[in-house]
Amino acid sequence: MLELGLEGKVAIVTGGSDGMGLATAYRLVSEGVRVAICARRAENLERAADKLRTPGGGDVFAQPADVTSGSDVDRFIDAVTAEFGGVDILINNAGASAAQGLEALGDDAWMADIELKVMGAVRFCRGVVPSMRERGGGAIVNATIGGGKAAPARALPTSVTRAAGINLTKSLANELAADNIRVNTICIGLIKSEQWVRRAEGQGADVESVYEAMGKRVPLGRVGEAEEYADLIAFLVSERGAYITGTAINLDGGLCPVV
Repeated sequence: MLELGLEGKVAIVTGGSDGMGLATAYRLVSEGVRVAICARRAENLERAADKLRTPGGGDVFAQPADVTSGSDVDRFIDAVTAEFGGVDILINNAGASAAQGLEALGDDAWMADIELKVMGAVRFCRGVVPSMRERGGGAIVNATIGGGKAAPARALPTSVTRAAGINLTKSLANELAADNIRVNTICIGLIKSEQWVRRAEGQGADVESVYEAMGKRVPLGRVGEAEEYADLIAFLVSERGAYITGTAINLDGGLCPVV
């Protein structure tokens, strides 16, 4: 078994109440990481925290927070610091898919997506970097998409805000390298998540049938598992990934047309 050297580290996972965020929290907890999760819906968040705290489970802190609210973000980071003493790892996972054509989108939709996917990550990075610096370093992973590298038609505003996330990753990697803070992004493709489950339910469809149809678009012939995303995050934030920073890694079964 590959020893990741994560025992005792403190991690924040945004959007940690379900799907890929919850899978990431599980993976980190399994490595002995003390994990703090946030999400907007308090009931879902506490349910997730209870699962993570099951007998033999991890040291978990949960508090509702909306990443589009600066005061929420500040309160959450302060509470995590008070609970665990600082932050070593940040996973900016919060976000939702939004894909339309130019003329279908008004200014409000654009600004809402920027607040969620760009400013949410900015706020959390800005809030945890001082703690990471004091602790001798840290690791940040931002969730983006392959469309942020090569945008298809009618993928707005997400393709633009995720491109900003990739740029933010590279900028911060260069800025924070001297502090031993590494910053990477995972450009996800079609990965199983609660968003797809809710979408399928809204259409009266079986989610497995939806996944099967989606998988036909992927060179590897299937949709990715949330646990595969979590495994990659665990490696990137670990001692084994200590020489990796400023990268944008495609996790998409070959779907993105560029490397």
